[in-house]
Amino acid sequence: MFLAGSLLVLVGCSDTDASPSTPSPAHTADSASPSSTDDAENAAIIAAYTRSWDAQTRAYSKASSAGTDLQKSTTFKALADIERDLAAMRKAGQVTTGKPVIHPKVVKVTDAKVPAATIADCVDTTKWTLIDKDSKKRVSLPATRLTKYVSTATLEKWGTEWMVTTLTAQDQSC
Repeated sequence: MFLAGSLLVLVGCSDTDASPSTPSPAHTADSASPSSTDDAENAAIIAAYTRSWDAQTRAYSKASSAGTDLQKSTTFKALADIERDLAAMRKAGQVTTGKPVIHPKVVKVTDAKVPAATIADCVDTTKWTLIDKDSKKRVSLPATRLTKYVSTATLEKWGTEWMVTTLTAQDQSC
C-alpha cells in the first residue's frame, strides 16, 4: 500500500542511521533579507500543505475522500496516489486512527507563469495507526518500518490558491 507516501513508511521502509539533510531556508526573492510578502507567501504555502494533510488524515480514517476537502488542496499525482491508497484500504477493510504530526518547511519557491514551491517535512506517524475497520485491531506492520521520515511535497499556485501536486516519502529517518 502506498498511502500517498505517508503510510508507505508504516508498511515497508526500514529505519536507517542516515541523518536527514537540513533544508536550507526558502528564498523567494533576490534580496538578501526576506520581505513580509515572502513571509506571507510561505505562510500560504504551509497552510495549503497543512490543509492537504488534514484532509488526507480524514480520508484515511474512513478509507474515502468523500466529504473531505481533499480536492480543494490536492491535485495531480498527489491526489491520484491518495485515491489509489484509499481504494486499496477499502479492499483490505482498513482505516487509520490517530493523526500524523508534520513539521513542514518551505525550502524553495519559484516565481514563474505557474509559481511552484517545494516543502521538506519530517512526518511523524507514531500515533497514526492502520487498523482493521471491523475488528478495530491494529494491522501488523514490519518492526523495521520508519515512523518518522523525511517527506517532500511540490505545490503549484493556481490563481490565488496553492495546491499540493506531489507528495514523496523518502527512505530516510528524521
